[in-house]
Amino acid sequence: MKLIAGNSNRPLAEAIASYLHLPLTNASIKRFSDMEIFVEIHENVRGEDVFVIQPTSYPANDNLMELLITLDALRRASARRATAVIPYYGYARQDRKTGGRTPITAKLVANLITQSGAGRVLTLDLHSGQIQGFFDIPLDNLYAAPVFTADIQQRYRGEQPVIVSPDVGGVGRARAIAKRIHADLAIIDKRREKAGHSEVMNIIGDIKDRPCILVDDIVDSAGTLCNAAVALMKEGAKSVSAYVTHGVLSGGAVGRITSSPLKELVITDSIQGTEAVRLADNIRQLSIASLMAEAIKRTSQEASVSSLFE
Repeated sequence: MKLIAGNSNRPLAEAIASYLHLPLTNASIKRFSDMEIFVEIHENVRGEDVFVIQPTSYPANDNLMELLITLDALRRASARRATAVIPYYGYARQDRKTGGRTPITAKLVANLITQSGAGRVLTLDLHSGQIQGFFDIPLDNLYAAPVFTADIQQRYRGEQPVIVSPDVGGVGRARAIAKRIHADLAIIDKRREKAGHSEVMNIIGDIKDRPCILVDDIVDSAGTLCNAAVALMKEGAKSVSAYVTHGVLSGGAVGRITSSPLKELVITDSIQGTEAVRLADNIRQLSIASLMAEAIKRTSQEASVSSLFE
């Protein structure tokens, strides 16, 4: 088994390698003067089971091309199998036609990854489950729920938190965590007028005088999350925190969160945190390195991955 790290999230790749007691494979990912990407692998990978660790986060297009070119290099170097380890799968929100003459980019990216030489994909908390069907190769979708529930149980010991889904679409994700910690569930009924803008309409469930924990898969502009926190506090919540798998946090999201009623936003390191994220008082990162590493090890050994979540 060999591990190759792209430039997207080197610290996560190093943490995974440390957990597995393996060195990262010596490889160069460079740019020509016109910003074309060049990949060269400096070790023999013929007949090896190779895992390429590369979230396709910002800059999404550059990081996606790095992944595709690395997979192509491995195929041409006669690797036995190349697994694309994508902790954050970019373009996942474009998973269906939302209007006339619009693309389904999540499917396009799936085709690109498959055609470039990936034999398998390992990812974390896909935005929607149907994306698994976009691939004609095996895909393992891991869940951050075990990491989140362990942290919630430690920090909310002796309290009775309410797990809150910020919209109807995320109820399944919130319910899974609520079930693990034997907590009540609440749902925010939200109307989205246009992409990136939402309005909270109604809160379903009893949240008065209780700590509320919002659960979601992606926080981008943070408008939905902050609006939800305001609505919950107005309805009498004791406090509001949020656990979100992928901290995209684009534009002024960090400033929006620091000035919001959110007591704390907890994200994973599926996306490498910016300096603003590291300096924010109410944003905290949890590591998914051990979870990803264990899944990589089991994949290489042809053992069960789903048993990690049973």
